[in-house]
Amino acid sequence: MQKHIACFALVVADYDEAIDFYVRKLGFELREDTDMGDGKRWVLVAPRGAQTAILLARAVDDEQRAAIGRQTGGRVGFFLHTDDFARDHASMLAHGVRFHEEPRREPYGTVAVFEDLYGNRWDLLEPAA
Repeated sequence: MQKHIACFALVVADYDEAIDFYVRKLGFELREDTDMGDGKRWVLVAPRGAQTAILLARAVDDEQRAAIGRQTGGRVGFFLHTDDFARDHASMLAHGVRFHEEPRREPYGTVAVFEDLYGNRWDLLEPAA
């Protein structure tokens, strides 16, 4: 059996504000939003055509709420690859996404660090040819 990562959880404060950010500002698609009862939902978002999705998991206690925006200790922990950096960077800026730096060229590609609505750091990266 071939294995792949189907999804990973990202702790969020609110389902709907997280959906809005990932779908409207980053251009992801909402793959699933299923009511699980007692205020819990199974919410999956992903870049269009991607195999791996993000499970938006609403924090339910103080320990989980403390992890929101700091899931990787302030480091870049998520990497969004693109085939057109300029297009996606411009779109994200137009939608109010906060970048921590100007785009830079590295041996591995064009990259800039941005943050999601809670402060988790991401790389927007167009890999070198």
